[in-house]
Parts: sequence; structure tokens; C-alpha cells
Amino acid sequence: MDPNLKRLEDAVQKLDKVSADVTTFLNLLNSAKQEHKEQEVDFYKTRETGSLPKNNLIGRSKEKELVMEWLRNPSNDYQTTDLYRNISLLCIVGHGGMGKTTLLQHVYKDEITKEFDRQMWVCVSNNFDVKKVVADMLESLKKKRPRLETLEALQGRLEEEVMSKKFLLVLDDIWEEDEEKDKSKWEDVLAPLASGRFGSKILLTTRTDSVALMFAKVIKKKKVIVKLEGLEENECLQLLNSHAFAGVKNPDDDDHKKLRAIAGEIVKKLLGSPLAGKVIGGVLNDNLNERHWMTVLESNLLDQNSIHSILRLSYIVLPNHLQNCFAVCCMFPQDHEYDKDDLVRMWIALGFIQPTQGMTMEDIGGRYFDVLVKKALFDKVGDDYKMHDLIHESTSRFFAQVCGKLVDDEELSSKIFETIRYLSVQTINPDILRMIGKFKHLRSLFLFYKDSNQDICRALIEMFKASRSLRLLYLLPPVNLKIIPKEIGSLIHLRYLKIDVHNLTMLPRSLSNLYHLQYIIYDGEYHIGADFLPSDINNLSNLRYVELSDDCISSICGIGKLKSLQEVNMFDLRDASGYRIGELENMNDLCKLGINCLENVKDAEEACSAKLYAKRRLTRLTLCWNNNDLRNINLDEKVLDNLQPPKCLSDLEINRYMGARSAIWMNNVNLISNLQQIMLTYCSEWETLPPFGQLPFLKSLTLRNMPKVKWLQSKYNGNDKYRTFPLLEDLEIWSLEALEDWFEAGVAAEDGCFFPCLINLFLFDVPMLRELPKLSPSLKRLAIVGDFHPEVYERYRKDGGSDWHKIAHIPDIHIYPYNRINT
Repeated sequence: MDPNLKRLEDAVQKLDKVSADVTTFLNLLNSAKQEHKEQEVDFYKTRETGSLPKNNLIGRSKEKELVMEWLRNPSNDYQTTDLYRNISLLCIVGHGGMGKTTLLQHVYKDEITKEFDRQMWVCVSNNFDVKKVVADMLESLKKKRPRLETLEALQGRLEEEVMSKKFLLVLDDIWEEDEEKDKSKWEDVLAPLASGRFGSKILLTTRTDSVALMFAKVIKKKKVIVKLEGLEENECLQLLNSHAFAGVKNPDDDDHKKLRAIAGEIVKKLLGSPLAGKVIGGVLNDNLNERHWMTVLESNLLDQNSIHSILRLSYIVLPNHLQNCFAVCCMFPQDHEYDKDDLVRMWIALGFIQPTQGMTMEDIGGRYFDVLVKKALFDKVGDDYKMHDLIHESTSRFFAQVCGKLVDDEELSSKIFETIRYLSVQTINPDILRMIGKFKHLRSLFLFYKDSNQDICRALIEMFKASRSLRLLYLLPPVNLKIIPKEIGSLIHLRYLKIDVHNLTMLPRSLSNLYHLQYIIYDGEYHIGADFLPSDINNLSNLRYVELSDDCISSICGIGKLKSLQEVNMFDLRDASGYRIGELENMNDLCKLGINCLENVKDAEEACSAKLYAKRRLTRLTLCWNNNDLRNINLDEKVLDNLQPPKCLSDLEINRYMGARSAIWMNNVNLISNLQQIMLTYCSEWETLPPFGQLPFLKSLTLRNMPKVKWLQSKYNGNDKYRTFPLLEDLEIWSLEALEDWFEAGVAAEDGCFFPCLINLFLFDVPMLRELPKLSPSLKRLAIVGDFHPEVYERYRKDGGSDWHKIAHIPDIHIYPYNRINT
């Protein structure tokens, strides 16, 4: 055959293959666009799903039992003289996405772990750093990040914590870089653990046998492995269906018979990967119709025998607005813990979310994030979220044209597309940093530096000069950074600034030139002075959120100019211009507000000027006075009367109010009907409480140091005497010396239902109270502590108390007279 014809034939075959791939892609894209149109029509009426699929452990019961059995059994090495003779090691090995972490999460929360004196969970990932891992171990133990800076100090503290203690340590997601170097590093990490008691255990997860072997060498143990292979087809199908039919009431009925058949074919292409099952299940759940599911089944991406190709499918079908939001997420290091609210702020700053009538941008962004979670692209971990490392890897590849990373490898960094909009920088090499100038479309800059000895001030100046179109700047610099260069003032388009460093003394004065700035987040030490912010920071009228210490916020003169601000946790009033309560008049976007030093309000008219009732988004309000012997009690009452919040308020706290009566608005149940949490403290003259028992949504009530209150409920504005405090779960009463009964005579019917949902009841120093109310079966904890009437102890004591039977059903009871506390 003619060589030219042969080349032409080969080229045509390649084009045919490309054409097939493009056809599949366009089908998916059209399906996604159609779905997006449907979503836009009905975005605010999304299907109610209750909760996300339950995190059941599917297909791993055998492996879990192996791990549990290993935890139960003592080590056989006790007779040895090795340094780590008290410690046993078990390695969970499997490819990415096989469920190693999920397996150990289920083990870690099992009752068996309570047999260990100390429990630690550390995610290591591929950015292995000895100091960070040791610090993470201490943080896992103490729930607080250690302040120690040297490795020696960290090791010493860890050794103290585990000394003669039986511990369980989980080391999740360990990678291999250089075996000899890794071995030396892990010796430094594990050395403090040698002081642990016999029976201590280390569980680790890794993708490679070689890591397991290396660890066994470090602690001189035999390599013991539990290998995770792919799920059986029926198990993978069960997992896929749990996500694909999430929110469907009857997924097994005949209406979904065809969909279940398609799912059975799709699961054959998922390589037994639990991660793929979850993610593709999320793709299918977008649209429960046969056409959409067949498009997924016929996608060439499922036929490439690659987990990355399978995951790529889930990004292709994301609507454009979600693709933009998700792309930003891959700029963070692997195993980063994502804060939902913070991500939403970034998306707003980058212009991905537009305001809609009836919903704030924050609300819309929250829904966007919930969709990504529902698609299994994030997993909830405590209060935060994590992205699986395989999803992180494949996401970085998929969005390579808009996302890039500058590292110390100059050749690797030089391959970044010039079209990128988001850049992560992990080097201060000047030759590499000069590359930033070629990224003309750059909108976001994330700086992550691990080495605390790096001097990055000069590097920051160069980056600021080269990136004047930035909208987002995220700084995680070394701890020795004392100042942010004034050149940051040249970033005139900046909307979002986050600084995660502990030693700053002040922010540059040039910051007040950034008129588009919406978010300032300082995640460092909070013992900062009043001059931390520029004096003219109130010029930044677009600010929506500032995360700084309360003292720092209170130092802002003329804070009323920041009309878009959503949170002011504590505003200290002063008898000076720019610090009066009238500053709040036009700040109608506030969601959280704390007002301190209310004794500085001159009269009722001035209090009214705050116009709290007009703040239609306000959900949390704190009102505080300071102690002052010269206070005018009548003025306090008039001031509180004129600080009426909007009806949407859910949390209310009042501190050191000296009035004898409730505010007028507090006695109108209709005006406070949405309250869920109330705290009244040190209100020493207050005599009669508002009708809190009639509030339909109240869940938590705390009363502290209110010595003149006689009854919890004194009157009704309605006719329902049979149901008081209908949803209250937590009730705390501290130092109410005059409290003599729960209800004023004639208020509640004898056969009424009091506190039907109460879970926790705490009473401290209530000497006049003689009996408890009728308590519901829901009560889990009862504490009666301190100075209380002798009858209470006699009636409710376990050994012979006449009313013990009324509280015997409560699982957790503590009744301690005052003298027992002193003992």
C-alpha cells in the first residue's frame, strides 16, 4: 500500500475516534445544559432529600471485623526488648478510592476505641512534614493547635501525653517519596510514642506495600496488612444506587425498574471502586430519566478502564456555574479541610454568584456547595469538608487550563497554561516567580509556604506588582512574617483577602485604598491593638464580612459607613462621635450584632436611632451593659424598649440589664415567635420574665444571676395552658435565689404538658425551689447543684427519696448539695 495512503488511513481512524469522543462529550454537555435549564426554572424548589445517603459501610464488613479483632487482641511482642515493644502495627493497603479511610472512620468511632486512653487521627498525605505530623497528633489529642515551634519541643510534649498511656494512632493516607529519607523522618515522628503503654496500636492507610514494609522496619515489627480490593459487583451496585436514588421515597418500585437495569450495566464499568460508585451515583441523581442515564452508560469515559476518566465524567456534566465554583477548590493542598462559608465568600468575590430577589448571595452559594456535597465531590468531616485525594488529582488535571501551581521545579512550573485564572504558589524562587507576569488573566493567588525560615516579603512585592487584576488573595505565609508590604495597595480590584499568620502587628495603611474589598479575614492571633486596621478603613463601603477580634472591630470609627457589613459581634459604644449607637442606623444587612456599653446611650430617642427593627436579616443579637452604680434603671427600661429587633431574630442574649421589667416587645409573643435561643445573665433587678413558655421554636433557655425572678412562667397572652415550652431542649438556671416555683399560681393546668422535649436540665443555687416540674421521658441529663432547698434532696435522693421514681428514668443524674461541692 502507498505509504501516503497508509498515513491517511491512520489519520482518518484517529479522527473517527476523536469524533466519537466529541460526540459523547457533546451529548453529555447537551444533557447537562438541559438539566441546568430545568434547574434554573426550579432552582429554589429543589427536591427535598432529607439527608444525604447514610454513610453505611458497604462491602467491607469482613475487613472491618479483621481490624476489630486485631484491636481486641494484645500484641505478641511484649517479651521483646525493642524500643517499640509496646506498640502493634496494622497497615490498610489499597488503590486510591477503595475506601481505606472510610473503613478506618467506622472503626475509629466504634465503642472499642474507648478502651484506649489516648486516640489520635492524623491525615498525612503527600506533603509529609515531620513537625506538622507531630503537631497534628497533639492537636488531635488536645483539640487545640500547639504553640511550640521546635521539633524537639513538640516531641517532648507528645511524649508527655502518651507516657504510660495505651494509645490508638491512625495515620491516614501515607505516600512514599524517598524510602531512606522517609524512614528517617518517621523515626523522628514515632520516637515519642515509645513511652506508650503495652497494647498501644498504630493503624495506617497507604496505596503501596512498600510504605507498609518501611513502617514495619521503623518499629521493627512484622509487616501485617489488610488488603482492600475492588467491591463485588452487587456491593458496588448497592453503593451506586444509594447515591443515585438519594431522596427517592420508593427506589425499588416499578417506576424505576429501567433505571435500576441501566445502573446494573453502569456498575460493571466502575472497576469496583467505592469512590466511583458514589460520584457516578451523584451524576445519575441529577436527572432521574432514562435518557440521562443511558448517556452516562454510553460515555466513552467509562470505557477507558481508568478511575480518573470515570471521575472526569462527573465534572463534565456540572453546569457552568458549578464548574467555576469547583475549579477554585483544587487550588488548596490535598487533604485541606474546607470551610463551607469561606468557600462561598470566595465564589462571591470572584463573581460566580449573582444576587437574586428573595435570597442573599451567601444563601445561593450555600446551595451550590450543598449540590457539590450531594454529588459526593466533598465529604463532611466534623464541621468542615474534605475532598478525596483522587478527586483532587483528577480535578487538577481537568481544570489545568484555568488552574496552575508554581513549585520549586522550574521545568514543571514552566508548563503551566498562560490562560490560568487561579494560581497556587509554593516557592520563592525569583526565577519561577517572574513567570507570574505572563499570566494575564490571573484573578486568584493562593500562597502556601511551609518553611518558617523563608523571607517572602520581597517575593510578595514582586507578586503584587505582577498581579494587579487579582480579585482574591489567600496568604498562608511563614510565621516570621511581621508585615504585609504596602504594595498590596496596588491590587485595586481585590475583593477577598485572607491572611493566616500569627505575628502581624498591623495591616498596611494602603489597604484602605482597595475600595472593592468585600472580605477581610485575619486568621492569626487576636491580641492585636486598636491600630491593627487603617484609621480610614470605613472607606471600604463594599465590605461584607470582617473576621478580626471584637476589640479591633470596635475600634473602627464611623462603622456606619460600612453599610454592607453582615456581622459585628461586638460594637463598644462610646460617648464620642463615630462610636454612638446611631452608627447602626443604615447597616441593614447585619445578620449578627452585638452592642456593648449600652449605658452610654443618652435617651430612648437615641436608642431608637439604631433601627434594629429594620434589619430584616438579623438572626443573632447580643445586648450588654457594663456595671455602673450610677445607672438609671428607668433609662435602661426605655432603652431596651426601643431596641426592638426584627421578627426573624432567632438568638437573643441580654447581659447586665438593670431594668425591673421586660421590654414591651418581649411581652408580645408575635414579635419574638422565631426565637430559638435565649440567654439572660446578671440582670439583677428583673422581676417578671416574658412569656417564654409560649414561644413555639425555643430550644435553649439560660437564666443566670437574676435574684428577683420568682417564676419561670408568670402569664399567658393566649389560651394554651396545656403545652408550655413545647420545643425546649436545654434549660439552665444559675443563681435565681428567689425562684420559688416553675409557674405562677393558676398559669398552667395541672394536667398540662410541661417541657415535652427537654433533654438537659441544669439547676445551680436555687434555694427557694422545693420541687421539679413533671419531667418528660425525653430528659437525658439532670443536674441539681449548689445551694437548694433541703426538701429537694430528701425528695429526689436515690436511696429512699419519696419522688425518686419521678426522675429514675433519666440516664444521667447529678444531685450535689452545696457542702458536697466544697468537699
